[in-house]
Amino acid sequence: MTLSALLAQLVNGLAGASSLFLLAAGLTLIFGVTRIVNFAHGSLYMLGAYIAYSAIARFGETVPGYWLAVLAAALVVGAIGALIEALVLRRIYRAPELLQLIATFGVVLVVQDVALAVWGAEELLGPRAPGLRGTIGVAGRLIPQYDVLLIIVAPVVLLALWWLVRRTRFGMMVRAASENRELAQALGIDQRTLFTGVFFLGALLAGLGGALQLPRESAHPGMDLSVIAEAFVVTVVGGLGSVPGAFIAAIAIGLTRAICIGLGDVDIAGLVIAFPKLTLVAEFVVMAIVLAVKPHGLLGRPAAMPPTTAVAEHRRLVGPPGRASAIASMAALVLAALLPLLGDEYDLVLAIDVLVFALFAASLQFMLATGGIASFGHAAYFGLGAYAAALAVRHGAPMGVALALAPAAAAFGALVFGAFCVRLSGIYLAMLTLAFAQIVWSVAFQWDSVTGGSNGLVGIWPAAAFAGKTTYFLLTLCVTALGLALLVWIAQTPFGYAFRAARDSRLRADASGINVQAVQWAAFALAGAFAGLAGGVYVFSKGSISPETLAIPRSIDALVIVLLGGLHALAGPLLGAATFIGIQDTLARTTEYWRAAVGVAVLVLVLAFPMGLGGGVQWLLQRLRR
Repeated sequence: MTLSALLAQLVNGLAGASSLFLLAAGLTLIFGVTRIVNFAHGSLYMLGAYIAYSAIARFGETVPGYWLAVLAAALVVGAIGALIEALVLRRIYRAPELLQLIATFGVVLVVQDVALAVWGAEELLGPRAPGLRGTIGVAGRLIPQYDVLLIIVAPVVLLALWWLVRRTRFGMMVRAASENRELAQALGIDQRTLFTGVFFLGALLAGLGGALQLPRESAHPGMDLSVIAEAFVVTVVGGLGSVPGAFIAAIAIGLTRAICIGLGDVDIAGLVIAFPKLTLVAEFVVMAIVLAVKPHGLLGRPAAMPPTTAVAEHRRLVGPPGRASAIASMAALVLAALLPLLGDEYDLVLAIDVLVFALFAASLQFMLATGGIASFGHAAYFGLGAYAAALAVRHGAPMGVALALAPAAAAFGALVFGAFCVRLSGIYLAMLTLAFAQIVWSVAFQWDSVTGGSNGLVGIWPAAAFAGKTTYFLLTLCVTALGLALLVWIAQTPFGYAFRAARDSRLRADASGINVQAVQWAAFALAGAFAGLAGGVYVFSKGSISPETLAIPRSIDALVIVLLGGLHALAGPLLGAATFIGIQDTLARTTEYWRAAVGVAVLVLVLAFPMGLGGGVQWLLQRLRR
């Protein structure tokens, strides 16, 4: 590739990095002050693009009309962000961080269907900015004038944010809240007003980024989830709470992707490397490398230690199941076995889904509740197990061997990824799990000769003995019951208590002789194995597997199920899976906008039952015993 062509790609990468920085800067400000991982930030970016499209049509494509439309889109999205903060997030600031994450995911589902209802499913590409529709000649190449404008916007916004944070009273309050929210409140800073203002500013930046990107990328449903992953990466690579770090990270990732496109296919000693395909995961590879070297990002700092007197909800002691729990579990197992006599074939299909996702969620619950480790990419192990089983059948292996290979393959993947993840903690660990999940998704999506690429693998049906829905349901019931029982038992073994000790106090666990990293690494492998087992059962129930099984929404589904059921509830995964799949199935058959309905249901459950359905049941039983 010529130098001039590579230069053109670098300019294109810098232009894309500009919009990405605007999105990540807003996300960084919001997290720095409120400590909320705002999953709905990508939805605000998407709304910025959609609103700008409508506003340009309304105000006209003149110079003042166009830029007035862009400004109006940013302000409207800022107001929407402030409204979300006031109506939803303000009520759960003291709730666990994962519960806040699920609440923002509920907002994502609502916004997706609102956008679908207002603008339709077609992609909408905005007009080029008037006065900037030409090109500039650079090194024999023509560079769009609009791209040059975008490259200028990013440093201008960076300087404006620096002035705002360093030279104004509002910025002083932002810095104070970022350092210590409790002390800032004690000094008289009104947190409600500050949080709403920060959400307005963060949402405005996201809306501005979406509006400015409109001439380069069409507005479409689904762009929110695709761009939020990139925004998370930029935020984490730069260092949580650091706007300059987000700027550096956005530039680095934009240039990395541009270089991958510019290099094309490169032959190294007979090995052809298709660099353009790496653009799907370039940012995640960069994040993995940066976090391996600097665990808190480029300009990030370690989070302040929580007060020693605070006892978080997740740190309470959980005793082993008693006699009543054992009797209830056996009764539930017997009743479930009677389902083929009471329901039809469709009921069995739903029941199989509930059981599979209950086991999948239970493996994540083991990580979250027992070990306090959040994983945003748990679908990687579910998908690895599913693909391992499918590929084994494709190569002539019997169903039993395929099911055995599913947890083995997932455990191996979890061992590899966990070796890097256990060196981190908190949100950095969670985001690294997301990075690895996206890398696995990219491999499945692009390796056509093995995984079938975007089409996936089809014709993966169970053996003749389990071909009927009744027999396969009973097999799934047995596998899930055994898996859940093993997870409960492991949590009560010395290994399980060592895992809890590492959760409660890493320093004390180390002082007691517990090798914390080794325990967490082993827990990664165990949780991955059970998730892979669920994936193996899943692929035979559906008869096919595709890359969507490893995508971000599947990992979020597992988090939603765990938190709906109750983080510490013994029956939480079953309750959460039954509730989630039941709501999803019922609404999908009754309304076109079922995602919004599911989102509203998730928000209601989060606000009304912050301890989850299982936690609510346990609380009620305790009250009745008094």
